Amino acid sequence: MSKLSVIRPVFWDQGAAGAGNDRPHFDFRRIWKRAVVLMLCVALMPLLALAWFDYRVTQQYSENEIALQVDRLVSNAKRTVAFFLEERQAALEFIVNEYSFAELDDDRRLAGILDNLGASIGGFTDLGLFTADGRQIRYIGPYALKDQDYRDEAWFREVVSAGSHISDVYLGFRGEPHIVIAVKREKKDGSFFVLRATLNTAWFNEQLAHIKERGVGDSFLVNHDGVIQTPTLAHGEVLDPLPLAIPPYAEDTRVYTTTDGAGREIVMGYAYIPGAPFVLLTIGDKGELLRPWLGTRLVVVVFLVVASLLIILVVLGVATNLVNDIYRADLERAMALREAAKASKLASLGRLAAGVAHEINNPLAIINEKAGLLSDLLGAGENGGANREKLLGLVASIHRAVERCAGITRRLLGFARPGDIKVEMVELSEVIREVMEFHGKEAEHRDIRVNLELDSELPAFPSDRNKLQQIFLNLVGNAFAAMNDGGHLYITGSLPDENYLLITVTDDGCGIAEEDLKKVFEPFFSTKTRIGGTGLGLFVTYGLVRELRGQIRVESSQGVGTRFFITLPLQGLEGEEENKGNEHAHSVG
Repeated sequence: MSKLSVIRPVFWDQGAAGAGNDRPHFDFRRIWKRAVVLMLCVALMPLLALAWFDYRVTQQYSENEIALQVDRLVSNAKRTVAFFLEERQAALEFIVNEYSFAELDDDRRLAGILDNLGASIGGFTDLGLFTADGRQIRYIGPYALKDQDYRDEAWFREVVSAGSHISDVYLGFRGEPHIVIAVKREKKDGSFFVLRATLNTAWFNEQLAHIKERGVGDSFLVNHDGVIQTPTLAHGEVLDPLPLAIPPYAEDTRVYTTTDGAGREIVMGYAYIPGAPFVLLTIGDKGELLRPWLGTRLVVVVFLVVASLLIILVVLGVATNLVNDIYRADLERAMALREAAKASKLASLGRLAAGVAHEINNPLAIINEKAGLLSDLLGAGENGGANREKLLGLVASIHRAVERCAGITRRLLGFARPGDIKVEMVELSEVIREVMEFHGKEAEHRDIRVNLELDSELPAFPSDRNKLQQIFLNLVGNAFAAMNDGGHLYITGSLPDENYLLITVTDDGCGIAEEDLKKVFEPFFSTKTRIGGTGLGLFVTYGLVRELRGQIRVESSQGVGTRFFITLPLQGLEGEEENKGNEHAHSVG
């Protein structure tokens, strides 16, 4: 025995095909599959829908939390950078407003101011005083920039035009990246001077490094042209062009999702620094930012998989047990139907006994009469030669009568034969005429007219003669019981198409009530219980038609009559005995 046979359902090998009279009426494999699919849908669909909904909601929540965190960090950094620049610009404006050009045109005073600025607010690298022609006449700082001409520098032209200016990062004469803040003051004679300070870019790097330490991504400054202003982790060096598009101007902080050059999803938060040519960017890999959420989701997915497997196993077990029970009940039904068919046969035999006895007695009387006459002739001593022809005729008559008795007996025995299907080529007209011979005397006695209208082109077809006989015996017997004396019975046979044979049995009897039509094929249902009906005739007939792979239905009107429609396949039972032999060999093996 293989391991597969241990878990294989009882009904699996039988499917919709049983053996002999125990053939199931259902496709149990299909029933099992439908039950499994239906129960799995009912059990798994809500679970999967809930899991999907939870996944989407928690993902959206995590993405919103990430966006909120980035927005908060960028907003804080924006305020810090803006305040840093505004504070130092305000300090320079205070100095040029408090000191005259003559007072600032002193290295010692300028150095003292730089020291005081470093001790108070910090962030300054050097200070320089410029005349209106762009020449730096005073310089306090680590570089040799005194008397350097700046009139062609962009920052100098901007401060002359606007009155103050905060530059982006550039190299300038010193050859190192730096930022300058310059403030202009008008003199009474109509000319002006400019005070410029260089800011320490290390402060920006320290402030942005705190954001990087939060684990939300890479934070840095770019100018409005997309040139990197502070060090980055993965987006280029200072003064390199940023490989991403600069987001559009917005007064407040913005966070959105986009893709980088490699096609990866990134979360970008940005803010334009007011009064400065800087854009603060914070860029994080969305997958990395969602990693904690994915870890939590993994636990939920594992639980979902385990729960789904458990549901599938339970559904398979329950469906298999249920269909096994239905299959066993169907086998018991088939056995009960077979027993009911046997009982119906016995009942039919009882009803036919009187007619059969009468049919046999008539030819026996002829035999007795002819044999007596033959005895008289021979006993009279007459010349046998003179009566030879007459004696031969009497003997032939005796033989015919005996053959008739033998035929009637064979039909009776064939009707009582066990109910296994025996397929042979059958002529419908012969079967119906044999059946009508059983009811001939009753029809003659009750003056019931029987009309047979069988298509002359009806072919012989493979079927079981004995079961066909029982089907028509039951239908004709029911028709006779429903009709009064002088009634009419019509039996027709035709070919509606090349695959099926249609037989109708119509009587003009009492008919069947409309509410009883749907119950006539149920076991033990009868409208003749008071006159000896068992309620099994039509139930057995229905089972026999189904065994022959046919269909039966009924139409009836009370007071008008009843008509039964029987459809039989012309090729439905070919190879049936061979299949039965194979099934028997398989069961024995």
